[in-house]
Amino acid sequence: MADYDMKKADVIQVKGAHGQHAYAQEEMTAFADHINYCLGKDADLDYLMPIDPSGTDLCKKVKDGVLLCKLINLAVNDTVDERALNKKKEKNSVFQINENLTLAINAAKSIGVQTINIGAGELKEGEKHPHLVLGVIWQIVKIQLLNSINLKNHPELVRLLEQGEELADLLKLPPEQLLLRWVNYHLKNANHPKKIANFSNDVKDSVAYTILLNQISPKACDKAALNENDTTARAKMVLANAEKVGAHPFVKPADIASGNAKLNLAFAADVFNANPGLEKLSEEEIQKAGLMDDDFGDSREERAFRMWINSLGIDEVYVNNLFEDCKSGIILLRVIDKVEPGIVNWKKVEMNPNNRFKMLSNDNYAIELGKQLKFSLVGIGGSDITDGNKKLLLALVWQLMRYHTLKFLAEVQKAKFGGGEVTEEMIVKWANEQVKTAGKSSTMSSFKDDTLSSGIFFLDLLSAVDARIIDANLVTAGETAEDKLLNAKYAISVARKLGATIFLLPEDITEVKPKMIMTFVASIMAISK
Repeated sequence: MADYDMKKADVIQVKGAHGQHAYAQEEMTAFADHINYCLGKDADLDYLMPIDPSGTDLCKKVKDGVLLCKLINLAVNDTVDERALNKKKEKNSVFQINENLTLAINAAKSIGVQTINIGAGELKEGEKHPHLVLGVIWQIVKIQLLNSINLKNHPELVRLLEQGEELADLLKLPPEQLLLRWVNYHLKNANHPKKIANFSNDVKDSVAYTILLNQISPKACDKAALNENDTTARAKMVLANAEKVGAHPFVKPADIASGNAKLNLAFAADVFNANPGLEKLSEEEIQKAGLMDDDFGDSREERAFRMWINSLGIDEVYVNNLFEDCKSGIILLRVIDKVEPGIVNWKKVEMNPNNRFKMLSNDNYAIELGKQLKFSLVGIGGSDITDGNKKLLLALVWQLMRYHTLKFLAEVQKAKFGGGEVTEEMIVKWANEQVKTAGKSSTMSSFKDDTLSSGIFFLDLLSAVDARIIDANLVTAGETAEDKLLNAKYAISVARKLGATIFLLPEDITEVKPKMIMTFVASIMAISK
């Protein structure tokens, strides 16, 4: 639930299998309004739109998966290849609806949405589980609103650096913290004494918003709201000003005035995305700040490993920046304990690593445990993790992901075939046998095989797993770069439709990234019958 006074909110109690659950009606209303605005004109959704914001109509509209997939693509473009969706003309069975929902859930995981205890069944009966539907919708909307609030998309955020800070200090801040700092930057520039520390109690009087909007656009946004004593009326004036700077707020005045943390965060993000009011950097300033470095921003591997960790459902673990968040060793140790339960002796762990010595102790222990798991860690020490050595951290996390994948496959192998070690060579052999048995001619020699770039082998493999899952009319010859990318996108969405949890991007296939391709084929193996 949101971090605000629930007595002031329109809170609905729902009886579930595990007790009472509550959700706020104003959040249901706000997200319905937002989706109506963003997707209301989508022809594929004409049978669902508009969503009635007054009740739980949103929970009904997610039950076939199409709306969810469209919303996911709004959050992160091209996550779902819509050619793999069973849309209204073809979607005529419970089986096809389940495919859509499975695709939606696995696509959501791939962009960082936590989906613990949520399956196709809960979404199909969304009216019975409004708190779960709302939880998923909020995470997707939050990603949509916050996805571009970073230094890669907005180098001018460097202006938020405070005295004594370096670029790394900004890089480690999640978007929510950047937004808080952004608001405070404008308040400080206005010589206003107010400073906010949250998007609940500190903003519900609308004072910070009034000053913020006036700083962004002094000609369009006056400070007349400060003369209004009623906080709801003041919030109404703030929303009118937000529209003047190009924002499309979907929150209501009462949402701001009640201090609803989720909806106030959404409002602040909406304003930032419309007009951050920060002076653009010159080329000289960009170079001076180090924003031209080749390794600046997210690499695809970092993104994949970060999303994998977030999908594990570990309590109190959510990674925003893999390199910064792993420095203290706590997250690494929690992941190690997840993939090999009981291996971590928590008495050896510094649970409050507030200095370099304690961080180094944790990181040394993580390396020690990695060696116990037979990882190849030659030349990697705890200090490399503490110092944020990107290449060496990626090497460690990759081996954790690989270990977890092979361990899971071994469990699948035991259940299906009575056991046996699973190796990368075995996965390659299995994939070739499946494709050959299905009467297809494509093959792979290894996960580095250049012919894999066409995507044909993966489509043949998926067809071997389920003969009716691939529409041959959508498969290209895979000869041009464009055709290869189309095949890769289709293969990934079809795999998710079948139930595979994967984190690679289409470019990982077209560029033949062996690590990611290994996890992709292993995930297909795991869902095969």
